[in-house]
Amino acid sequence: MSGEPEVRYAQTSDDIAIAYQVVGSGPVTIWMPSLSNIRAQWRVPALRLAYERLSQDLTLVLYDGRGTGSSDRRAGDLGLDAHLRDLEAVIEAVGADRVNLLGYYHAVAAAVAYAAANPQRVDRMLLFGGAARMREAMSPAQTQALLSLVEQDWDLFADAAATAWLGWGSGENAGRVAEAFRTAATPAVARDWFAEAARLDVSELLDQVVAPTLVLHRQAASQIPVEVSRRLADGVRNGTLVELEGSTPTLFVEGGARDLTMASRWFLTGEVHRGAAPTPGPAAALTTREHEVLRLIATGRTNASIARDLGITEHTVERHAANLYRKLGVRSRAEATAWAIRNGAA
Repeated sequence: MSGEPEVRYAQTSDDIAIAYQVVGSGPVTIWMPSLSNIRAQWRVPALRLAYERLSQDLTLVLYDGRGTGSSDRRAGDLGLDAHLRDLEAVIEAVGADRVNLLGYYHAVAAAVAYAAANPQRVDRMLLFGGAARMREAMSPAQTQALLSLVEQDWDLFADAAATAWLGWGSGENAGRVAEAFRTAATPAVARDWFAEAARLDVSELLDQVVAPTLVLHRQAASQIPVEVSRRLADGVRNGTLVELEGSTPTLFVEGGARDLTMASRWFLTGEVHRGAAPTPGPAAALTTREHEVLRLIATGRTNASIARDLGITEHTVERHAANLYRKLGVRSRAEATAWAIRNGAA
């Protein structure tokens, strides 16, 4: 592809113009925005590569949410219903009967809400970097420190978000990502955007989602703990959690080729392509109950105490412990505790 795709406009039910782009052919896949500027994002080499690779197999649809990028800068309401109106307008403009959803960061909650309300229209979802209760993904101290810069120093926020938090390094990708952030919205809109994001809570809708859902996790515990992604995957009926190698909270950059192969395969077939992607970490094999037992072991609880907390017998606790030790490749409570702390499961 030689240039940036044409920017088109969809009109929402509350009369907001939403900028969107369509590229490629195949199953319609909507890449839902967080704080975005689709035109500037095409100038980020790694993102351009991701768009071009995904559009080889998919009809990829990108759009800017209200108040951001090339969309109507009259932000107004930035709550969940507003984001759903943006998504609905784009889907109608594209003319798609069924879609895949790629929910990134704060768009995760909107993707869940749309899939819960429209099971007949959503084939599959891939979710990354968000949570059913978005405050869980935004509460770590590192994230709060970054968000405190939004009103204090907008330029510094953009640079820090690109380099320190998202881990884009110091090269051309980082500079282009920082520029995309800087031009995505005004500081006032960004402040309201993040404040509303922290209030998003779709936890009660999770069990209404029937679309197969792949939740990917690649974050250090200081950014988004793995347990946040695990709860999201466990909450939907057909959810799968895959922990990716690395520690930066981005897709398609660290391990980019493998991420892209996994995403394409998922949207095309609903399968996690184990051969092209890193094998999921051992935690992916733990059941929800085994995760609970591991977390309590890591706090120093005895089997009797764990049994009381979970309302099960000591024998059942011992059985869960033996199973999780085998899956994690550890031999004792001390080793299990060390594993949990290293991997953000404590």
